[in-house]
Amino acid sequence: MIALSLAEIAAVVGGQTHDIPDPSVQVTGAVVRDSREVEPGSLFVAFAGERVDGHDFANAVVAAGAVAVLASRPVGVPAIVVEDVQTAIGALARHVVRRLGATLVALTGSAGKTSTKDLIAQVLQRRAPTVWTPGSLNNEIGLPLTALSATEDTKFLVLEMGARGIGHIRYLAGLTPPKIGLVLNVGTAHIGEFGGREQIAQAKGELVESLPPSEEGGTAVLNADDPLVRAMASRTKAKVILFGESGEADVRAENVRLTDSGQPAFSLHTPSGASEVTMRLYGEHHVSNALAAAAVAHELGMSAEEIATALSEAGSLSRWRMEVTERPDGVTVVNDAYNANPESMRAALRALAAMGKGRRTWAVLGKMAELGDEALAEHDAVGRLAVRLNVSKLVAVGGREASWLQLGAYNEGSWGEESVHVSDAQAAVDLLRSELRPGDVVLVKASRSVGLESVAQALIETGAEGEVSAR
Repeated sequence: MIALSLAEIAAVVGGQTHDIPDPSVQVTGAVVRDSREVEPGSLFVAFAGERVDGHDFANAVVAAGAVAVLASRPVGVPAIVVEDVQTAIGALARHVVRRLGATLVALTGSAGKTSTKDLIAQVLQRRAPTVWTPGSLNNEIGLPLTALSATEDTKFLVLEMGARGIGHIRYLAGLTPPKIGLVLNVGTAHIGEFGGREQIAQAKGELVESLPPSEEGGTAVLNADDPLVRAMASRTKAKVILFGESGEADVRAENVRLTDSGQPAFSLHTPSGASEVTMRLYGEHHVSNALAAAAVAHELGMSAEEIATALSEAGSLSRWRMEVTERPDGVTVVNDAYNANPESMRAALRALAAMGKGRRTWAVLGKMAELGDEALAEHDAVGRLAVRLNVSKLVAVGGREASWLQLGAYNEGSWGEESVHVSDAQAAVDLLRSELRPGDVVLVKASRSVGLESVAQALIETGAEGEVSAR
């Protein structure tokens, strides 16, 4: 964080200082909520959770070098006490962002946010110091903590914004007002909470409504291939840049193809020129993500050649998202188990099919959460898609939703031994351990709550060290 005195922080967040001998002492380190991340000069944020209360760590974090604790009650060590800690870090983030002078890029969408954020960060990092959201910490706590990690040297701040209802993105954009706002797509993730795609579009569009007008540098970057996103152009006074494969897109891809290993390649066209891209990531769905990143980079002054080079060299910065591991025996494990929704599930299956090409392919799939009344139809559709893509084996893991995946496969292709329903991760590992052959490709994917990353890790460790169990 930029250096701020405890007195200034207290004034910004409306807090009272307790047990602070010298309010002029500055916070020069990170603002953290995990006591294990404390370093000299830190400000520790004490959240009171259901199982762990950060206030209980107050003495330990000060002993480890924290300057003070941001708390909701006195803790016997230097502290700034506020009524609500979450509101306080939001106010502090707003203050710091205003002081920074960095260009703030915010993005949202139903699918691909984290992968796209990682691409934008890697592209912009080539131009100037860049800070970005780690992983998927895109909510009312993760977003301000990311913003507070910026320093005086930061030129670009790339923030992922998530939403589970109307007003969430408006709130986040109020904490960290963006200059550039990117909307990737409107899908069915969290549709059970929103109530429909129109409501999702309403929520995602709050980002472009928050942008400054074009004469003040505001830019909305919108997906030309998604009608609900493209329609958001009418909801902003900012400049609009379209990306996609549509011929009307300002930043577009032509001659899209996949390499023999399933990595996308295409011709990138921007208003400033064209250049060839061959990505290190896997799956054609990354083309849209790359175009979104390219549109942001173009708006910030990068040439087509610079952007293409950066996209071609970019990797995955966040775990369990299309992580590809080649075992010594030739089995390929694709760990995409961080999360799942219908759009990302379809994209992953298509990537699996592209990576297969003459090899046996396994789709180890579990529940897609928060789909509400659409859950049965969406799981059935994924099972059907696995058949249409000629996936060799479907392993449906879990309870009711897994049975729906298998049902879709049966209904689409009258599958027999090609589809199997197992109860849990360990059962999946036991099955795969006994049936995998050299050269097979295994995709592992489900919503985060299912925890199927344990299957992928067990398979990787099996190939390296012998038989192990899922944990």
